[in-house]
Amino acid sequence: MRNSVNRPPTPDAVEEQEKEHSLQEIINIKLIESGEKERLMELLRERLVECGWKDEMKALSRTRRELELVADELSQLLNTICFLWMYTAWAFIKKKGRNNVTVDDLIHVITPKGRASIPGSIKAELLQRIRTFLASAAL
Repeated sequence: MRNSVNRPPTPDAVEEQEKEHSLQEIINIKLIESGEKERLMELLRERLVECGWKDEMKALSRTRRELELVADELSQLLNTICFLWMYTAWAFIKKKGRNNVTVDDLIHVITPKGRASIPGSIKAELLQRIRTFLASAAL
């Protein structure tokens, strides 16, 4: 074996030839050499298209991208709501004085404004999911 300061040891050509391949490596080498691996890959592609697998994966990918966009929009909405809540709290604290405000006071001021700032479509969707849950749980 030859050694170098800048790289790991390099095996000699004789040592490379003496290395025994695993059964999996031998099969893979034979498949590649014969061209059978490429034919099997092509058959796999055809069968996946025929059974609709490829279209399902595309649809899942689209759905995932759509969910990521919705998540981004929701994140922006939550950031806006948090900003509004923080601003409301800050204004209330400034008005009453820092030492004259309790957590309960802040909750009383922020909660109505926070609820009012949530879009109706989100409220309706959550309400529908709760109704569906209750119906499925037979409550």
